[in-house]
Amino acid sequence: MPEPVRVVGSYLSPYVRKVLVVLDLKGVPYRIDPIVPFLGDERFTALSPLRRVPVLIDGDVVLADSTVIAEYLEERHPAPRLHPEGPAARARARWLEEYADTRLGDVFVWRLFHQVAIRPAVFGEKGDPELVARTLERDVPDVLGYLETQLPAEGFLFGALGIADVALAAFFRNAAFARFQVDPARWPRTAGFVERVLGTPPFLRLRPFEERLLRTPVARHREVLAELDAPLTAESLAGERPRPGVMPL
Repeated sequence: MPEPVRVVGSYLSPYVRKVLVVLDLKGVPYRIDPIVPFLGDERFTALSPLRRVPVLIDGDVVLADSTVIAEYLEERHPAPRLHPEGPAARARARWLEEYADTRLGDVFVWRLFHQVAIRPAVFGEKGDPELVARTLERDVPDVLGYLETQLPAEGFLFGALGIADVALAAFFRNAAFARFQVDPARWPRTAGFVERVLGTPPFLRLRPFEERLLRTPVARHREVLAELDAPLTAESLAGERPRPGVMPL
């Protein structure tokens, strides 16, 4: 049996979630070191110089970007195929994945989830309620308005569940963690799409871990995951004092 790949990063990160779903879909066994990136030690910095998650370690291969990791896994484990056939479709899938990682990351992670969850739990700070209010009033409708023009009324973007579906839907879990739900009356395509993708088995298998971590202090994350029989690594790269990454999103 080959050694399981290692993933560094919290189950609550949408970027980690994307990679874990890809690993699940491809049937690749893994072990996870579920650290919050702000708490990684110097060994973590050596692996991820931007101090971001996820990190994938596959033998001598070390990668520290979710899109690069997903593309590596697609080439390393080509079945099932997660990128569509044809250059135009593949380019569109890559664009939607990029839109998720950048625009949805900015809106749903940094402007919402980071303010209501990460700043209090990790840094002991209050979030910015004015930023949250502006985001819900301006940025979220802008994002959902665009997605309404891109998402299918039924099924997935390119037939079977693929990388673009996974990348987009992963961020809506964090939106839900920040108590935001898509209004199906206003954005029916987006609401239906998110429900379908997040209802697939790979996403559902992650939910028990996510929901337990949301109710648990960061210092006890690894402990409670062990109680849930999460596939943990033998050692952790967690440090003791939080610090931000070296560059903004």
